[in-house]
Amino acid sequence: MNPQLTFVNRLRRERLRNGIALDDIATKSRVKRELLEAFENNDLTDWPKGLYARAWVRAYAEAVGLDPADTVDEFCRLYLHGDRRARSTIRQIATITATDSEYRDDIGHEDRRGARRSAARQAPPAPQPPLVQMWRALRTRITGLFSMAEKPRRAPRTS
Repeated sequence: MNPQLTFVNRLRRERLRNGIALDDIATKSRVKRELLEAFENNDLTDWPKGLYARAWVRAYAEAVGLDPADTVDEFCRLYLHGDRRARSTIRQIATITATDSEYRDDIGHEDRRGARRSAARQAPPAPQPPLVQMWRALRTRITGLFSMAEKPRRAPRTS
């Protein structure tokens, strides 16, 4: 028996042992009963991916009395639907097997915190030598003086 079947059988066995109906879990977690039945039959074709899949597994685990964090971690390890690192895992497997990865994540990664962190980690600009700083300050002052001299002055008012 593969690990995925073992996982869903353990969850179903725990649910049946505690005498909890799928309708109760569906009501409590707001997940359709058909989707929960499919999950117990190891069929995740209609299930969402990512955050929602993990939330549904967490709700199922809480309803049957299992530790939600451990159950979600095991789900993420066994199924790509819940894995937070699916893209990198698929690419590593594709590298090992020397094939192109056809996997495309449903969610874009440009707006994630990691992208902001990498931008923040860029090295600050190198400090300028004092002579260059003085030259820039002097050039700014001279440019300002010339721009003031070029402005036409208003004639004094005579009353």
